[in-house]
Amino acid sequence: MSGSLSTGSIPSTADVAAAPQPARPAAAIAAEIQSLEFRFGIDSDHVRIRAVELADEARAGGEHPLYLWARLLEANMRRRSGELAPAAAICSEVNAWAQQHRHHPLLARSHQQLSIVHDNLGDIAAGLEHAVRAVEALDDDTSPRARGAILLRLADVLAPGGSIEAARTRYGHAEQVGITAPDIDLHLVVLNNLAYAEHLAGDHERAWTAIQRLRTVTEAAGGTLSADALDTMAMIQIGRGRFAEAARIALTNVEAYEISRADDADGLAEYLLTLAIAQRHLGDTGAAQHSLDRCTALCRERELAGVGVRVLQEQAELHAACGDTGRAFTVYKQFHEAERTLHSQQRDAQARARHAVFETAEARREAERFREQARRDPLTGLPNRRYVDETLPGLLAAAPVTVALLDLDHFKRVNDICSHEIGDRVLVVLADLLTAAARSWPSGFAARLGGEEFLLVLPGCGTAAALPECGPVLRPSGRG
Repeated sequence: MSGSLSTGSIPSTADVAAAPQPARPAAAIAAEIQSLEFRFGIDSDHVRIRAVELADEARAGGEHPLYLWARLLEANMRRRSGELAPAAAICSEVNAWAQQHRHHPLLARSHQQLSIVHDNLGDIAAGLEHAVRAVEALDDDTSPRARGAILLRLADVLAPGGSIEAARTRYGHAEQVGITAPDIDLHLVVLNNLAYAEHLAGDHERAWTAIQRLRTVTEAAGGTLSADALDTMAMIQIGRGRFAEAARIALTNVEAYEISRADDADGLAEYLLTLAIAQRHLGDTGAAQHSLDRCTALCRERELAGVGVRVLQEQAELHAACGDTGRAFTVYKQFHEAERTLHSQQRDAQARARHAVFETAEARREAERFREQARRDPLTGLPNRRYVDETLPGLLAAAPVTVALLDLDHFKRVNDICSHEIGDRVLVVLADLLTAAARSWPSGFAARLGGEEFLLVLPGCGTAAALPECGPVLRPSGRG
C-alpha cells in the first residue's frame, strides 16, 4: 500500500522455492523460511500456502521451533490480507511458547509480529511494548536481515506516536545494519520508511532529503525507485508545495504501474489519489476529477473501503476548489458517514482480533493451571508422584542429591480410631514439616507419593549435610 510504512517486510527478487522433497534436513527448511519471512511480493497468497506446507514439513520431522517459525510466516501473510484475528492467535501462541522455552529467535520474531498486529488494531501502546520486547530478545545469532527488520519495526511504531527523534535514531541503527550486512533491500526499505515518517511528522525537507538518499542508493545499485517510493516522493513534494513536480511524478508512476500490469489490490488506487490531489493543487480540476473518477471506480470494483473514504474527502475538497459549495457539503456528509462506518467495521475486526489474543492467553493459562493441578496433591498441596517422576531423574543425574523417603507406620489405625478427617489433618501437618525442611536447602522440595508415603529431596546436598536438615521430621533408621 502506498503512502504507508513498510512493516518490516523486505522486498526480494528471490523466487519461492519449489515443493519440498521428503525428509529434508532441518537446515534446508530453515533456510527457505528465512528466505520468505522478510520479503513481500504481489504473490503473498502463494507465500502463505508455502508457509503452511513448510509448517507441516517441520512438524512431520519433529522440528517444533521450525514449525512455529513457519506458522509466524503464515500469520504475517494472513495479517497482510486482513485476517487479523487468526494472525493474532498464531502470533500469541508462538510468543507464549517462546517465552516458556526462552527461545530468543522466536521470541523476537513473535513480538515483532504482535507489534504490527496491535498497530493494525490501533493500539499504539501495545505495539510499542511488543516492538521494544522484540529488540530486547535479539541475540548474537540473529541474522542481519531479521535484526534490521526488528529495529525498523521499533522506529516505525515510534514515529506516529510522536517520538520522531527516537524514531530517527532507530532508523539510523536499522540503516547501519543494511549498510554493514550489506543488504540493499533492507537499506531501501529503511530509507523509504524514514522518508514517510518525516512526511507524517510535517518535516517535509527532512523527508525530501531521505527520499533523495533513497534515490541515490537505488541508482547506485542499478535499480529504479519502486512505485511505493515514487508515491511517497510525490506526497512529499505536495507537502513542500512543489505541486507541478508532484503531479509529474505521480502521473509517471501511474503510467509505469499500468504498463507493468502489477495486480496488488490497492496500489493503483493510491497512486491515482495522490495524482488527483496534486492536480487539484495545480488548479487543473478537470484532470483531478478524471483521476478521482478512475480511483473511485477501482475502489468500488475492489472494495477498497479505506481508500474509498479518503476519495470522498478529496472529492469534497475538489468540489470546494471548483466553487461548488453545495456539492462539497453533501460529499463531506457522505465522507463523515463513510468514515464512521469504516471505523465501526475496524472496531469489529479489532474486537475479533483482541478476542483471539484473549482466547489464546486464556487457553495458555488454563493449560498451565491444569498442568499444575495434575502435578499437585490436592490434600497437602505438595508435588505428587507425576512431578517426582518428571523431576527426580534429572536431579539424580546431576549428583549430589539426598532423597529421604518417609512412610508413616500404622497410619491406618489413625484413620480407623480417630477418623479419616483426623488422618487427613495429620498428613497436612506432616506435609508442612517436610516443606519447612525442604525450604532450608536451595531448590529442595517435598512430595507426596501417595497414601502415607512422602519424599524429601535436597539437590546439591550430601548425606552428612542432609541429616541435620531432616532432624525435625526424620530419625535415621534402616528405613529412612
